[in-house]
Amino acid sequence: MPSPRPPVSPQDRRDAGLLWRYHQLGHELRRCDVAIGLGSHDLGVATYAAELYHRGLFPVIVFSGGTSPTTRDRFPEGEAARYRTHAIGLGMPDSAIIVEPTATNTGANITRSRSVLQAAGHDPSSILLISKPYAQRRSYATIRKLWPEVDVVCASMPLGYDEYVASIGDENLVIDMMAGDLQRIIEYPARGFTVQQKVPPDVLDACRRLHSAGFDSRQVALDDS
Repeated sequence: MPSPRPPVSPQDRRDAGLLWRYHQLGHELRRCDVAIGLGSHDLGVATYAAELYHRGLFPVIVFSGGTSPTTRDRFPEGEAARYRTHAIGLGMPDSAIIVEPTATNTGANITRSRSVLQAAGHDPSSILLISKPYAQRRSYATIRKLWPEVDVVCASMPLGYDEYVASIGDENLVIDMMAGDLQRIIEYPARGFTVQQKVPPDVLDACRRLHSAGFDSRQVALDDS
């Protein structure tokens, strides 16, 4: 049987708040040529995409994502397919949606979205990149490495940490994911996956404490490509 999840202490929650704020970029929203919705366990990506579409911030979106251990049970049809269904239910026309159903990591989300956009006749100079709130920084670092010529605006549901945890229903998962994303922000530039991002010392210290407290299930092996 899996070991029990560690309880979330007040210190853990303070450290999680530091990571939460660091991972978000605070970009000002504006209209872009296209959007990309990054697949994940968070259906809020599709919810916010539909809202931004109705606000006129993009004419077409790629929902990109297959399945992962985190989403296999939540979205058995695949992340991108589930996002599409959800967005259509919120009034987005199917003609404004392109589904990329195979990507299983952020790099593939970007490169395969680029391919399907080009196949559909789109050559964007600006992209609205919609993700989970705490995935903004790593997603930005990834697209800057893999598609550096486009102008990128990052967006996610405008929720605070407590609101977001309530929407997901699993604080341990959220903290695990944030700590894992920070590790990738640190390690991935040397592997050529992302551009370098500065990490403040207090954020590093917070992440180390969270790892020590047992929030480490999303860490990537340092010799894993």
